[in-house]
Amino acid sequence: MNYKELGFKCGLEIHQQLEGKKLFCNCPTIIRRDEPDFSFDRRLRASAGESGKIDVAASYEQQKNKLFTYQGYDDTTCLVEMDEEPPRPINQDALKSVLQVAKMLNCEIVDKIQVMRKTVVDGSNVSGFQRTALVGMNGWIDVNGKKIRVATICLEEEACQVVKRTKDHDTYNLSRLGIPLLEIATEPDIQNPEECRDAAAKIGMILRSTGACKRGIGSIRQDVNVSIKGGARTEIKGFQDLKSIPKVIENEVKRQSQLVKAGKKLSNEVRKAEPDFTTSHLRPMPGAARMYPETDIPTIIPSQKNFEKIEIIDDKIKRFEKNYSLNSDQAKLAVSYEDKQGVNLENFFKKYKVEPKVIVEFFTAIPKEIKKRYQLDINPESVADEILSRLAAKEIAKESVIEILAEYAKTKKLNFEKFKGVSDEELEKEIKLIVEKNPGAPIGALMGIVMAKFRGKVEGKKVMELLKKHAK
Repeated sequence: MNYKELGFKCGLEIHQQLEGKKLFCNCPTIIRRDEPDFSFDRRLRASAGESGKIDVAASYEQQKNKLFTYQGYDDTTCLVEMDEEPPRPINQDALKSVLQVAKMLNCEIVDKIQVMRKTVVDGSNVSGFQRTALVGMNGWIDVNGKKIRVATICLEEEACQVVKRTKDHDTYNLSRLGIPLLEIATEPDIQNPEECRDAAAKIGMILRSTGACKRGIGSIRQDVNVSIKGGARTEIKGFQDLKSIPKVIENEVKRQSQLVKAGKKLSNEVRKAEPDFTTSHLRPMPGAARMYPETDIPTIIPSQKNFEKIEIIDDKIKRFEKNYSLNSDQAKLAVSYEDKQGVNLENFFKKYKVEPKVIVEFFTAIPKEIKKRYQLDINPESVADEILSRLAAKEIAKESVIEILAEYAKTKKLNFEKFKGVSDEELEKEIKLIVEKNPGAPIGALMGIVMAKFRGKVEGKKVMELLKKHAK
């Protein structure tokens, strides 16, 4: 498919939840699915935006005349989420995070941050609007050597979580409402479906680099805006994962192309990505008519002082390769482990005179091997200092670590005496005897005999050196 000839235009919207407290109250950002303590009902209606007009998408939802039930909890829900109390001052940690991300995306920070109300009457916001604030604009990211412009970065409230939907009655859970949400929108600079996937991956990597983002299913969402010559702008929501983006875009372009060829008129709309990579209609495309100022929150003058420089994940991988003699796979494993587990492996690289690749293996590969061999789970962080300090002092060999950890997983005790290393003199003496008893045996066979005898008490590298010295 020739996307250039089709007049293909594509832009991204990334939504990322942040850790910490909620954006306009002090409730925790724990998403709950247990039995609620209370519930209440509301009906919502659309109001005119700053332009004096009612938004087409809001009007569309209002016509459904649905009843909305909201479920809450005594200990994690407050009157702000219930829209029975004005919002508190904006969460400063969330504001700092969005400003840092804006800098990482090369954005210009606005002089004043004005929180706005975005009309939403599908029930996902109790108040009938979502609070959102423009923080940065005119940025860019590099994707495979090409500059993709970032139009805006906003800080906004996450919506309620859907519990149940019927034709005339929807039920929502309030635990998700108000979680700080970053919204990053690119310009339509993306030229093909694969580039869209790569741009989404790059933005996701930058966001994870901050350490401020939530992880797990639903914590990050990608919306894709697509159009072709003679077609209409379509916003696609609900992607299952990044891998599905190219196929869904390809099918949407085919759908629009067929309609254009048939002489049909297309309207701007929001569509849902389906599991079979097709799309289905959700609602009309919302416009600017749904925005108006939030009068309960003062204008914010953003501070750009004292920002710590954040190293993005790709740069950290390259630095680990260079500074710690790790190959590409080892460096990626190390940085990925840090990212997912919140453990600073670099501190261990610096603290102990142990090869960094051995430390990476200790945290990443060895627990998997123990699980595979013995069906045992082990948390390497809990015993890292005790194991690595003895490896550095050469009190144990790295070959013994699996057995030590497996025994610890069973008994919750570390038995180093059992795996105490053998002196070079004792090892060399034993190797001489083994060579004498097995004349003509290949080095591989001799290696197996030595390693079986000492059961993790000696390093394979040292054994091989001595075998080459004494075996004829």
